[in-house]
Amino acid sequence: MSVRASGILLHFSSLPSVGGIGDIGPAAHAFVRLLASAGQSCWQFLPLNPTSTFIGNSPYSSPSAFACNPLFISLERLADEGLVSWADIGDLPGGVSEGGALSRVDYEAVDSHRRRVLRAAYERNRGALAVDGGFRDFCRAEAHWLDDYAAFVSIKSAHSGASWDEWPEKLCRRDPAALGHWAASESVEMDYVRFEQYLFHRQWRELRAVAANAGVRLIGDVPIYVTYDSADVWAAPHFFKLGEDLRPVTVAGVPPDYFSETGQRWGNPVYDWDALRADGYRWWVRRLRRNLALADMVRIDHFRGFAGFWEIPAEEATAINGRWVSAPGMELFSVLSRALPGLPFIAEDLGVITPDVRELRDTFALPGMKVLQFAFGGDPASNPDIPFRHVERSVVYTGTHDNPPTRAWFDALPDGDRWRFETYVGHEVGSDRAATVMQRLALGSVAGLCLLPLQDVLGLGGEARMNMPSIPQGNWSWRMLPEHMELRRYEALARMTALYGRC
Repeated sequence: MSVRASGILLHFSSLPSVGGIGDIGPAAHAFVRLLASAGQSCWQFLPLNPTSTFIGNSPYSSPSAFACNPLFISLERLADEGLVSWADIGDLPGGVSEGGALSRVDYEAVDSHRRRVLRAAYERNRGALAVDGGFRDFCRAEAHWLDDYAAFVSIKSAHSGASWDEWPEKLCRRDPAALGHWAASESVEMDYVRFEQYLFHRQWRELRAVAANAGVRLIGDVPIYVTYDSADVWAAPHFFKLGEDLRPVTVAGVPPDYFSETGQRWGNPVYDWDALRADGYRWWVRRLRRNLALADMVRIDHFRGFAGFWEIPAEEATAINGRWVSAPGMELFSVLSRALPGLPFIAEDLGVITPDVRELRDTFALPGMKVLQFAFGGDPASNPDIPFRHVERSVVYTGTHDNPPTRAWFDALPDGDRWRFETYVGHEVGSDRAATVMQRLALGSVAGLCLLPLQDVLGLGGEARMNMPSIPQGNWSWRMLPEHMELRRYEALARMTALYGRC
């Protein structure tokens, strides 16, 4: 936060890569160069973890907190390296058509196609893995999570995708003999999973080098909770509040508030913090170290959960009958500060934040978040998101992946909020200018870092929304069009970035 900077918020799935979904190949390299040409020094993206069509393709609900998404492996790079042929790749999946353009990800088609191509790459190259030093080194370095993940994926596949608590008893409860037998008999399938992760690792290393050469920092994202049906919970059930039947006793969420009379029951298992403390918080150290091997900085989602979290009995259908439980955030971050010097984290501290959360954030000098779309509701004098209340050690956004693009936000503003917004900026604001006005407020803020959703830079509307939290399906699918990569579309951003001292 000591140097003013700015960047773009865009997930990899939204890039205009070939193959029906954005990936970490040529389009990502081109986007890094585009950012640098437009005076931007940061690229923030959403969690890189694998997604599932069975749980809405959300990057915040994953079968692993450590693995990366094989859907982001570039087909073009595989072909360039000779790992597959274009005949292996075959017909590329399209997308969901909107306005005559293929602008949304068809996850089922992409998932089916990518699995077939990656399997072909594995079969072509399986014999060489035994003498591939890079593959062996990767598997050895990442064994602490990769072996469990490979076993989890292969067992789950062999049991028709059943949740791990429905597997045969000995596999469910990780009987050593049963796991040893599985690893011996299913070594080919487990190596296929390792191979996918190795391909991602190699391509990601290339992207990181391109970003470093361009002076663009990569900013990742870490959800605080993990999914129950994941390798993480299966491999370490003692770190979560589970019963004798290995099912959650309590689950995570947030209490009833202005937005929801019943609160939000997320359903993630909550941590057994006593067990994590007894292990020296090594699970958290390993998790965040893994994310910092992928990015220069990471945003920690639902940061307030490290000070206190809303715990709901698992049998409850809503979040109403939950309770607040203290979490050992001070102790945890003291351990993290020794293991991960500098604590390169952004604290997602949105919503109603209590003094203990602010104390935790400020004790470890973590920047919080300011979102301008939240700035014009109610009394501006007491609104922490209004620009005149920003502080240097913070990150300002016009909106996040959960917000509508600013153009759509403006069109839906209640009269009072619109009046406050236009009064604040000193003039009337039309729908076609709302995003530009908001960008000026964000870039001109005293906040050390400014991150703008790409949809706002392009002036797009509601059709480009990434996620609507209240809707379980149809999210995470927006994609850029190829013409959105033209430098001329970013000339105004480059000028404003220079004007406000963020180059």
